[in-house]
Formats: sequence, structure tokens, C-alpha cells
Amino acid sequence: MTERAAHPQAELPAKDSKKPKAALNGARSFWLKQLHSWHWISAAVSLVGLILFAITGVTLNHAASIPADPVTVEQTAALPAPLAARLADFPEETTDPVPDAVARWSAQTLKAEIAGKPTETTAEEIYVALPTPGGDGWVTIDRSTGDVLHETTTRGWIAYLNDLHKGRNAGAVWFWFIDVFAVACLIFALTGLGLMWLHAKGRPSTWPLAALGLLVPVVIALIFIH
Repeated sequence: MTERAAHPQAELPAKDSKKPKAALNGARSFWLKQLHSWHWISAAVSLVGLILFAITGVTLNHAASIPADPVTVEQTAALPAPLAARLADFPEETTDPVPDAVARWSAQTLKAEIAGKPTETTAEEIYVALPTPGGDGWVTIDRSTGDVLHETTTRGWIAYLNDLHKGRNAGAVWFWFIDVFAVACLIFALTGLGLMWLHAKGRPSTWPLAALGLLVPVVIALIFIH
């Protein structure tokens, strides 16, 4: 009888040793598939926003050297007598919005939406600020005469996009969009990190480049920012 026949169990450890490697390959394949899926989905969701924020990052950094030609438009009108009379009962000092009827008249006559917006009201006038991305605006109502002045100022598309980058005067919907976009970018970055980790063994320059990406801003901050 041969030694192999006498000890049939001798080959079992060799077979068992393959199981951890197969399990490891299976786990790696699973995570590769998951990370690739989340990486391209987050990339698709955040692509346009990333381009917008990258471009406006440059324009904001050079805002002082980018010329802008503000354009100001003024409109004047007079409140109808019945509406002017309603303001007699409006508090002399308040931040309450103007009466709904006055807000509707403003929207129809001046195309100025002041409904629900806080005012700076005194005994002489009612002032409503109307800031917008890339511009500014306001409405004033003279309480004694009923004269209304609406002024808007725009500073061009670059200023508009710069203010969107900062979320300045862009409203609640844009506020939440920035949060959702930031989450998508975070997923994009973390799944990219996961893919780097899984592929790093076959790409020796992975971690040196990642370390360089961390080291450069740290050195700049420590040496050149005071």
C-alpha cells in the first residue's frame, strides 16, 4: 500500500486552504461591484454641479479682476387710493409684511414679489428688500403720498453664478440642493477612495499621489497663509 493510500486525509489541508482565498476574492468582487455602481451614480448626479462649482471657484478667486457692469432699472408708480388708505392702519414701526392686497398690486404692476417678505417700516415709508443672486432690489412706499419706487440692479451672469456657488439670496430650494449635491460629492469621493484601496496593490503610485494631494494644501496653509 502506498503512503498516499495509507493517509488519504493528507490532502485535505491543501483543499481547505483554497477556501479563504476564494472567500476573499468573492468579497473583493462584491465590493468592487458595489463601489463601481455607487461611484458612477454619484458621479452622474453631481457632474453638472461639480462643473458649475469648479468654474465658479475660479471666477470667485479672481472676482476682483473680472469686470462687471451693473445695470440699474427703476420703476415708479402710485398706489391706488383704496390701497393707500389701508396703509393708514399699518403699524408705524414693524417688520410685518405689507397687506396682501398691496402685495398683489405690486406683483401685477411692478412685477415685484413682496408677499410675505419682511419690511422695514417707519412712520414715513415702507421698505422691502429684494436681494437676488447676482443683483439687488428693493421697493419703497411713501406712506403719505402713496408713491412707490421699485429698483433692481443686476451685475451679470458671472456674478449670478458666483452667488449660486455661495448660496447667496438663492432661496430654500437651492439651499437644500446644495446639501444634496454635497452628499453626492461625498459619496463620489469615498467610493473613489474605496476603489483606490482595492486597486492600490496593482498601482504602486496610488498612495504616494494621494499623500501628495493631502501634503500640498497642508504645506501651503502652514507656510504661505498667515
